[in-house]
Amino acid sequence: MKKVHNFNAGPCALPQQAVDKAIEALKDFEGTGMPVICVSHRSKEWSAVMDECRALWKELLNIPDTHEVLFLGGGASLGFLYVAMNFLEKKAGYLETGVWAKKALKEAKGLGEAYAVASSADTTFNYIPKGYEIPADLDYFHITTNNTIYGTEIQTDIDCPVPLIADMSSDIMSRPVDVSKYACIYGGAQKNVGPAGVTFVIVRKDALGKVSRYIPTMLDYRTHIDGGSMFNTPPVFSIYVMNETLKWVKEMGGVEAIHKINKEKAALLYAEIDRNPLFKGTAAVEDRSIMNVCFVMAEGYEHLQDEFMTFAKERGMVGIKGHRSVGGFRASIYNACPVESVQALVDCMKEFEALKK
Repeated sequence: MKKVHNFNAGPCALPQQAVDKAIEALKDFEGTGMPVICVSHRSKEWSAVMDECRALWKELLNIPDTHEVLFLGGGASLGFLYVAMNFLEKKAGYLETGVWAKKALKEAKGLGEAYAVASSADTTFNYIPKGYEIPADLDYFHITTNNTIYGTEIQTDIDCPVPLIADMSSDIMSRPVDVSKYACIYGGAQKNVGPAGVTFVIVRKDALGKVSRYIPTMLDYRTHIDGGSMFNTPPVFSIYVMNETLKWVKEMGGVEAIHKINKEKAALLYAEIDRNPLFKGTAAVEDRSIMNVCFVMAEGYEHLQDEFMTFAKERGMVGIKGHRSVGGFRASIYNACPVESVQALVDCMKEFEALKK
């Protein structure tokens, strides 16, 4: 198979051992004689996978008993509506740090009063707002911890006077999280914890049931808590691969160990961006994401963008084109992206520099 370095923003690189196990399970799942995509979700073999996956989430993130872990469909985009449906009674505040935060806010506005407490739209979302105050009369405050398009990240758990809700689609399991500080954490799996098709939710049980509106059955988190994430047929294959991915995280030493590696990978790439005169980073240095590294050609070298893209692709770099809304380059270096791939990209940038200086 052709050797490539996968920097796709999602779906993205997954641990090879998780991929290999998935291939085996597509042939014969746990000796059932059936592929995992054909077994009953009510079977004992499948129930064991669900139980193990939920237990791994709780273990790896030290999730307290006050919170429940759910596996749903619809991605974080449906999660935007789930959040407003379950938590918005009178007024909600959002930290507007990018496209996905704006989309989350839009869904909330459709159900009640919701607004941006602070925003970094003034400079195309290249920083995380600071110095803002969170009003104490909010039903909840919503943040998007990592912004894949712009390469910014909130890397600490903020203190919040109201229920805190976070879309952690692209940085969950990449760093330790104090789950007790959040009323709800949710996101699509297709960055760090599995393939597309399953959405994770970590919700504090006593935070639910506070709104007076009717919540459609499928949009009520309590429905899925009561049903053990199997009120309807769950996305079995995506959950299976998620479970194998979490096993890999545990084998790597857990989230603390993964975080250390992630910081090292990001430091390696940012150091080259800052050193190399042909490139420059686009996110504020203090807010740089360790998941999505965004950069452009430096002033005077803009004409080399397409040439570098071709140069990099010829050397096996996949998925480094920036989001269509901002252009430039983006290297997504999620958990399963190996340091060898980051080093290969750095070497590629150095080689290109040597040819053009």
